[in-house]
Amino acid sequence: MLMYTKEYMSDLTEIQNVITNLDRLRNAKVLITGAGGLIGSALVDFLQNLNRQKHLNIYIYAAARDYKKIERRFGTMMNETGFFFLKYDALQTLNAEVHFDYIIHAASNAYPSSYMKQPVETMLANIMGLKTLLDYGNLAGTKRIVYISSSEVYGKKDDGRSYSENDYSFLDILNPRACYPSSKRAAETLCSAYQQEFGVDYVIVRPGHVYGPTMTDFDNRASSQFPRDVLNGKDIVMKSMGTQVRSYCYVLDCVSAIIFVMLNGILGNAYNISNKHSIVTIREMAECFAKAGGRKVIFEEPSRTEQSSYNFMDNSSLSSEKIEALGWKALFDLNKGVRQTLMCCVV
Repeated sequence: MLMYTKEYMSDLTEIQNVITNLDRLRNAKVLITGAGGLIGSALVDFLQNLNRQKHLNIYIYAAARDYKKIERRFGTMMNETGFFFLKYDALQTLNAEVHFDYIIHAASNAYPSSYMKQPVETMLANIMGLKTLLDYGNLAGTKRIVYISSSEVYGKKDDGRSYSENDYSFLDILNPRACYPSSKRAAETLCSAYQQEFGVDYVIVRPGHVYGPTMTDFDNRASSQFPRDVLNGKDIVMKSMGTQVRSYCYVLDCVSAIIFVMLNGILGNAYNISNKHSIVTIREMAECFAKAGGRKVIFEEPSRTEQSSYNFMDNSSLSSEKIEALGWKALFDLNKGVRQTLMCCVV
């Protein structure tokens, strides 16, 4: 669970420096779906910290299904000026009388354990949940919708190069595990269709493997399980040799990239979110957390169920050239991100 340490608050302030045109958020109404999640909750933290420091009078609507979860996550922040809770279910119609200026769609079944148990709900939520927001944005005249997609849309290739934004490869669409990347692909096309037919303004971001102290208790991805093991005083247990290459990104770098693209990205474009100084193997990531926490890495055979949930991609490293060309840069390399995660989180 996140602790609002002075280090975390300082980091929220530091990432302001890499985002241009922040004043465009003055008096804006911003809806964040999935506000209780790893990325969504950090976005709320950033915007509220921005309000405190720059007095931009941003109206932050934290949308989620469970009020108590939001209450536990944000505590007294919910009583601050500019913070609003909005009950939201991706499979239900959006009931809101507010005309949002910006919508950041971060709600999704993002954990292997959840979308392997609920592949149908995962697909419907990713596609129909976005459709609801696009319909709303079209009718309300929303300035911009930001769709948080995934690096998994690229599919699997074998040449070892990092993926650029047009680098699509093979995806086994008859494997139930493809419910997540297939629906993310379809959702991106839906954005494009709404722009062409109705003129809806959108941009897409494709994060790599995001980690940080805002991880939730139910997140069973390796990048969340590694720090959880260390914080619990345990050795890190790996269920493979960990040779797969990943683009890891500290959550506050991800936040700054999302806000940067929302304010500066080109209409209809997709942008990778990747820190070029944190492209490592899963094993190297595990060893970094183990070293920082004084633990070691051990290996166990995975169960058949665990194997079925694994990411298809041996290499999911992402090129950051496109977003960096806009002027964005990452501030947290792997060692700093790991250190901040352990420093700002308790279990």
